[in-house]
Amino acid sequence: TDVSKEASAMILLDDNFATIVKAVKEGRRIFDNIRKFIKYTMTGNAGKIWAIFLAPLVGLEMPLLPIHILWLNLVTDGLPGLALAGEPAEKSIMQRPPRHPKESIFAHGLGFHILWVGLLIGGLTLAVHAWADSNGGKWQTMVFTTLCFAQIGQILAVRSEHNFTYTEGFFGNLPLLGTALLNFILQLILLYVPFFQEIFVTQALSMLELGICMGVAVLVFHAIEAE
Repeated sequence: TDVSKEASAMILLDDNFATIVKAVKEGRRIFDNIRKFIKYTMTGNAGKIWAIFLAPLVGLEMPLLPIHILWLNLVTDGLPGLALAGEPAEKSIMQRPPRHPKESIFAHGLGFHILWVGLLIGGLTLAVHAWADSNGGKWQTMVFTTLCFAQIGQILAVRSEHNFTYTEGFFGNLPLLGTALLNFILQLILLYVPFFQEIFVTQALSMLELGICMGVAVLVFHAIEAE
């Protein structure tokens, strides 16, 4: 028995088949959620990097201040990312074939997803930047808000790799939905409360400007859903 334990890769303390099935399902759920967390954080950061990197190359000013980047990394990335860890198992999770143990976590299109969605977020942000620069000058606040809202749209879409969010339901992970709503409200506070306007160097946006920023979030959400 001891030799078998030393040679084994896994020891079953409970040989009840139902327990084994539950353990496999939970393992798959945890692995899925790790992939979703990586997809969310790396794609969102890729969008910021592309926006910052490409802006000077297309004749635009540096889009974000350091405090904006700090806010986006700590609050917009952090809170929903943590809530994503509690995402329940997808409905078809036990119908999949086994995953190869040596398979990269970036397999099945995750690396490509990070690239194309990052470019999409960066490109849409630069388009908003250019529009705002020529229509009122609140471009920095609009860029900041666009990136925040884009990640809200993104987090709602990456909850499932295999099914539409509409199919899975928006209320399957209430903590995540709550953090997305909290991020939206906090961003509005930064835009419209004078005390925070001074700290974060923001300006109050008109309904049209705010609508454009929210429109980018809707585009990002449906682009990921289409994938």
